[in-house]
Amino acid sequence: MYIKLRSNLLAALLLCFTFVAQAQQKKDITLEDIYRKGTFRAQSVYGVNWMKDGQYYSSTVADEQNKVADIVKYDVTTGKAVSTIIEGENLKPAGSSTPIQFDNYTFSSDEQKVLFSTETEPIYRRSSKAEFYIYDIASKKLTKLSDGGKQMYATFSPDAKRVAFAREGNMFVTDLASMKETQITTDGKYNSIMNGYADWVYEEEFSFAQGFHWSPDGKKIAFYTFDETNVPEFNMQMWGDLYPQDYKFKYPKAGEANSKVKVSVYDVASGKTVKMDTGSEEDIYIPRIKWTNNPNLVSIQKMNRLQNTLEILHANATTGKADVVLKETDKAYIDITDDLTYLKDGKHFIHSSEKDGFNHLYLYKMDGKLVRQITKGNWEVSSYVGFDEKNDRLYFMSTEVSPLDRHLYSISSKGKKKTRLTEKAGTHSINMSTDFKYYLDYHSAANVPTTVSLHTAKDGKLIKMLEDNAKLKNTLAQYDIAKQEFFKMKTSDGTELNGFMIKPTDFDPKKKYPVLMFVYGGPGSQTVTNSWGGSNYLWYQVLANKGLIVVSVDNRGTGARGAEFKKMTYANLGKYEIEDQIEAAKWLGNQSYVDKNRIGIWGHSFGGYMTLLGLTKGNGVFAAGISVAPVTNWRYYDSIYTERFLKKPQDNAAGYDDNSPLFFADKLQGELLLIHGTGDDNVHFQNAVAMQDALISANKQFESFYYPNRNHGVGGGITSLHRFNMMTDFLVRKLIKSTEVNQ
Repeated sequence: MYIKLRSNLLAALLLCFTFVAQAQQKKDITLEDIYRKGTFRAQSVYGVNWMKDGQYYSSTVADEQNKVADIVKYDVTTGKAVSTIIEGENLKPAGSSTPIQFDNYTFSSDEQKVLFSTETEPIYRRSSKAEFYIYDIASKKLTKLSDGGKQMYATFSPDAKRVAFAREGNMFVTDLASMKETQITTDGKYNSIMNGYADWVYEEEFSFAQGFHWSPDGKKIAFYTFDETNVPEFNMQMWGDLYPQDYKFKYPKAGEANSKVKVSVYDVASGKTVKMDTGSEEDIYIPRIKWTNNPNLVSIQKMNRLQNTLEILHANATTGKADVVLKETDKAYIDITDDLTYLKDGKHFIHSSEKDGFNHLYLYKMDGKLVRQITKGNWEVSSYVGFDEKNDRLYFMSTEVSPLDRHLYSISSKGKKKTRLTEKAGTHSINMSTDFKYYLDYHSAANVPTTVSLHTAKDGKLIKMLEDNAKLKNTLAQYDIAKQEFFKMKTSDGTELNGFMIKPTDFDPKKKYPVLMFVYGGPGSQTVTNSWGGSNYLWYQVLANKGLIVVSVDNRGTGARGAEFKKMTYANLGKYEIEDQIEAAKWLGNQSYVDKNRIGIWGHSFGGYMTLLGLTKGNGVFAAGISVAPVTNWRYYDSIYTERFLKKPQDNAAGYDDNSPLFFADKLQGELLLIHGTGDDNVHFQNAVAMQDALISANKQFESFYYPNRNHGVGGGITSLHRFNMMTDFLVRKLIKSTEVNQ
């Protein structure tokens, strides 16, 4: 009897332990979780539009009953709705009983009118066109901006009396009192002349699409004109119809003709347009224009084609006469930013520069005379946030704590009272109120999803946590998650490189594991940062669960470590970058827990290029690689980006060819999966075709896959799920399951 009771008790205990173990068992992340179900989708605080009084912001709120969106005013300090500014059901055009479904909205400066965009059509990365409507809050009247076709970049004048926009190559302005539309330019022509918006290469490489700006008093408009008549045309075929459609656009490849660019100013009252004098040289860049606080003085940034000389010009808007107030040169190249800021006193401006070896902020008089260097040290000002002139507090983001982190600081214009305002380790991104009273802090760290919090700007004090992503954190806790860890390694010449590593959760240091290295490696970039890694990080969890160690190392040429580290790759793009990745692979191969015969590499875009270099110039150190949307010869890529780092091919042929994987196809070692979208307007499918042709000529076997009509991101719909399924399968076959062969 005793034996039987003891046996039953033991069975019950075992059953209990089994239930506890099952309850504690973690789930495995699947690709469907990441790319289809949105299981790990993070929440954020979107659509915050600061109002004139920085204590309030507006945001859209879905009105489920009327199936429209309302615009609601919120108190920043409480996070509570104060009032509904616009009821969505009131947004009915004349003669229609159906409200518009708007994509975006902008208040006029007096916050009495709102500009709505609807039916937005994307063009390239930043460009789009849409139907715009004007809504008068007091009268609740909605008026269509124009009946002449969709508009681009419709923008209120600062005095809220007019709206300017571009359409089909020309500039227009509408008087809101009369709704009279005036055409400013008449020379606009498809694939030839564009007024008021950027050409493809400026949009991509100088990061702007809208090419016009109102003067501070709303009486003049400064605008770009791009003459791309002589720019070579690129042709892509778009598949799907019975006969493929040709898609042609102007794309200047390295060494080819660029657009001729000029800046003009239109005077609304007189209707006259005056060209600004930027000199007789036409083969130049004008990467930025903006108004000073003088409504008759335009600031123009001008660069030579090599992008190693920058001039800041101040141009008289009435006469067009311009003077160079600041000139900067660099032995390599100068990066363009949006940091240039003109102070309200009308006597000074702030400008950022790497001239002391690190990116810092400088104060100048309007004539270009240096007053002082505001920030200083062996660290970077990663971005300029703004200047509260009333309280003499300048806000900026910095790498001072670590190249892996980003923190918010304030400092006086005299370079005194530098204060760090963000505390938590990791990466902070700041949305500052227009009056510099408050800011939203979007913070994340390795293994930690983004949180959004509200702070007082003067001291960084926390007012309220707006989004803690507790739901996502609870979801992640139910899954088997491997931690991302940071490490440092030294190359043979003593250069220290930063890296991260993700090991399987059941990691056993006595075993040998395959490794996948993730690389981007392009100028000024970083993959090794103390931040939430998003979908890639989650994919790496899938791979780690299958027994793969994931590693990334930032090579020479990447950012946040000063100009010398970044610019040492100048004129030899790819050479030092891949040398560092190869050394990192060898360093990993010497670790006791790594199988040196099973080290793979993968990357997208510049990282795809690096992957091909690794497989062709790595002398067998990489067993497999996945190259997505790679550049295979820099002669195929655009003028602004490529020449910035390599000069023109006519002047530096070796810099282009010595590190082009096309010329080393016969040296391919290891398994290759090459992926590209045929609709890639950025890194053209031509790159993949040329690489495949070179590999075939060298009688090298490889795997390839193309995605019809997909752009450079190779996404859209179910594409990402399909692509990462394929990539995972490749890694399982070529790196993970090869365990049985190598051991």
